Amino acid sequence: MDTLRTPLVSTRGEAFDIFVDGQPMTAFPGETIAGVLLEAGRRSWRRTPGGKPRGLFCGIGTCFDCTLTVNDTPYVRACQTLAQPGMVVITTK
Repeated sequence: MDTLRTPLVSTRGEAFDIFVDGQPMTAFPGETIAGVLLEAGRRSWRRTPGGKPRGLFCGIGTCFDCTLTVNDTPYVRACQTLAQPGMVVITTK
């Protein structure tokens, strides 16, 4: 029954920029900050007190390895926060 199948074509919506450490990065509606960073090639964006790199680990908000500062709010989980146009993100890398 082909009529019950959902088409595999979808649109991403209009691209917008977020600013990570002062640099613009392209994002799309529905993407998390972690998704935007990973798409841009960033695998880590903070360091432990011992200097070890941290980025996305669990991806579901329980480990807090992906935290960063968003619009002056510290400890925001990148894996759980949707990117918004004009968002200002500060990493500790």
